[in-house]
Amino acid sequence: MNHQKTLVGELNAAVKPYSYNPSAWEQRIPICVLAFVAAAISAHLSMFQWGLIDSPWDPVFGEGSKVVLKSSTAENMYMFLGIHDASLGVLAYLGDAVLGLAGSTRRWQYRPWMVILFGIDVIPLGIVSAILVGLQGLVVGSWCFLCIVTAVLSLILVYWAWDEVRISVTYLWTVWKQNRSWRLLWNAFWGIRTEELDRVANSMLASA
Repeated sequence: MNHQKTLVGELNAAVKPYSYNPSAWEQRIPICVLAFVAAAISAHLSMFQWGLIDSPWDPVFGEGSKVVLKSSTAENMYMFLGIHDASLGVLAYLGDAVLGLAGSTRRWQYRPWMVILFGIDVIPLGIVSAILVGLQGLVVGSWCFLCIVTAVLSLILVYWAWDEVRISVTYLWTVWKQNRSWRLLWNAFWGIRTEELDRVANSMLASA
């Protein structure tokens, strides 16, 4: 069948409105590298919260990091979640990296569920990180240098990941708008290819 014949070059085709492919490796690898860096920083903060090291590294605020990481706000989060916030950050950032590495360079079409799961992991994390940093100053009254760094990295990840998530959601929306079929939408979400769905995806290519 025609929809089974996909040239390697087509996997990297640019997608409207961009002049590049949001699922290309050159787009995703920096996200994965940054996520691993953020995970390593969070692991360092987590080690302090678990009592494995005496103090976190902080060249700017000194003892401020200790105050933040051991504050009542942090302890309340631990009691509520059952895990320290820094440890939760490690898991979330590693999830970003793993999901960023999974799938082909056409996964916006072939694995929309994976791209959307990736977006759910990246985007809320960036928002939560920004909120937590804000709470440091407003509630705790101290600042944590590495916490601010991870918050900035989170927002960068949101910015970098947005284009691929946008394209996958646009693809699914276009499938629904053109066909009004729940079956086709379901197939598109899980990456089940048909000639109808390939036509929709191909119409989104910048070369179309």
